[in-house]
Amino acid sequence: MRPGRSRARVSLAGQFLVLQLVVLLLALAVTSVVSVRQSDAEFSDTRGARLRAGAENLAGNPAVRTLLAEDRVPASLAYYPAQTQRTYVASSVYVARADGTVVAGTGPAPVGGALDLSSSDVRQGRSWTGDVDDDGRRSIAAQVPVISNQGRVVGIVMVAEAYPSLGQRLVAAAPDLLSFLGLGLALGVAGSWLLARLIKRRTRGLEPAEIGALADQREALLHSIREGVVAVGNDGAVTVMSDSACELLGLPEGTAEGRQLAALPLADSVRDVLLDDSDVRDAVLMVAGRVIVLNRNRVLHEGRQVGTVATLRDRTELLAMQSELAARESVTRTLRAQTHEFSNQLHTISGLLQLEEYDEASRVIGALSRRRAEISRQVTDHVDDPSVAALLIAKVSLAAERGIGLVLDDLSALPRLEHELSADVGTVLGNLVDNAVDATVDAGGSRVVVRLSRDGDVVLVQVADTGAGVPEDAAVFERGYTTKPGDASGRGVGLALVQLVCERRSGSVSVHNDGGAVFTARLPQRPGPA
Repeated sequence: MRPGRSRARVSLAGQFLVLQLVVLLLALAVTSVVSVRQSDAEFSDTRGARLRAGAENLAGNPAVRTLLAEDRVPASLAYYPAQTQRTYVASSVYVARADGTVVAGTGPAPVGGALDLSSSDVRQGRSWTGDVDDDGRRSIAAQVPVISNQGRVVGIVMVAEAYPSLGQRLVAAAPDLLSFLGLGLALGVAGSWLLARLIKRRTRGLEPAEIGALADQREALLHSIREGVVAVGNDGAVTVMSDSACELLGLPEGTAEGRQLAALPLADSVRDVLLDDSDVRDAVLMVAGRVIVLNRNRVLHEGRQVGTVATLRDRTELLAMQSELAARESVTRTLRAQTHEFSNQLHTISGLLQLEEYDEASRVIGALSRRRAEISRQVTDHVDDPSVAALLIAKVSLAAERGIGLVLDDLSALPRLEHELSADVGTVLGNLVDNAVDATVDAGGSRVVVRLSRDGDVVLVQVADTGAGVPEDAAVFERGYTTKPGDASGRGVGLALVQLVCERRSGSVSVHNDGGAVFTARLPQRPGPA
């Protein structure tokens, strides 16, 4: 669900435009400073050479040299600075004694005042050009010594021009700055619009606030659902792993996202399933003693696969209930068969009594009792666990009703088991015997052999039939696999359940052909790591 848009919120394109304007204004400010500095440098370079030429011309005037050498300052001396000012368009022109005292000039400094010689070396007889303080005005000035015929410095000539004010310099640079601002604004608007369109296309048309709201909703959703969610990109990196998924896979929370799936501490079977890029329905995994059901879908964008999303559900309790239900269903079918068998036998005895054939009725009752006792003795001599023994005795009767002899191998020896292990052995034994009897009946066989034993801490359940055997490369333990007719709904579950029960206890189940199919299940007494 897309969050509602706020009318007062600035769009993505508007935000980019504002950002571009701010950047342009900052660039304009920096450009203005640089432009002013460049203007100062250019003014200093171009005007400094012209002012130096004027100062040298005035300092070389014979009349000026003579008057300063004789230390005479007539009123007519003011003519020469004025003429130089007009010729070289200077702000001020001064003639001073060798100590810098002004004797004539056209600038704001009064006669008798002092020139700014703080940075100049003109008194050493060398010309100098640089910035000076011309009676409070910052100016560019050229200072040239006046040399007498005897070669000594008798005076100083300074020709200066005041720097333009900041406003004047900005006004002079305004056309260039406005052109730059206009061009930058046009490019900024165009760039903002194109960038906003590109980002909107990449973000499915969502504004940043909406993306943030969706991210918050996603986090809340992933933390609230019980099913685990794992998203993997095409490069094998984990993009999403919910807290429930971390718990089911035995990983610390918050440590998987952004990492390569191959680098996570997962079992190879789990890693291979998560890295596969095909759709999967109800795949069963064993992780740390848990039964995990996995569903995976490909994620497509514009017809191109960009990754996969898998959901994980813990079905451990469901498996235990299914196992228990399978055992109860097996017992129910067995009891139903025994009821039918006992009903026939009771009818026979009732008929003999009505015919007053008491001796024959006694022989029939005795034969039935001996047969029941023999079956019970054969089982209980080898199986001490009451639940497994009861199930096996019932299965003998059920197989006999279908014309199949269910035989317990003489090498069988099963002690009393813990309750959970006894239930799992009953589930495995019941399903294997049912499948063996069905296969033997279909192939016209005559018997099924069961062997129960314990090898250390592992219970061994082996069931051999006299059927047609198992086809090569047949996925007999895959859920839904069956050789029964197509209308046999609900088939293909028994052997899959056997495998799940065995794997849940870190055991195994296998099959091979030896005059029929021979199934061997190994169930450890205490489950270890899956």
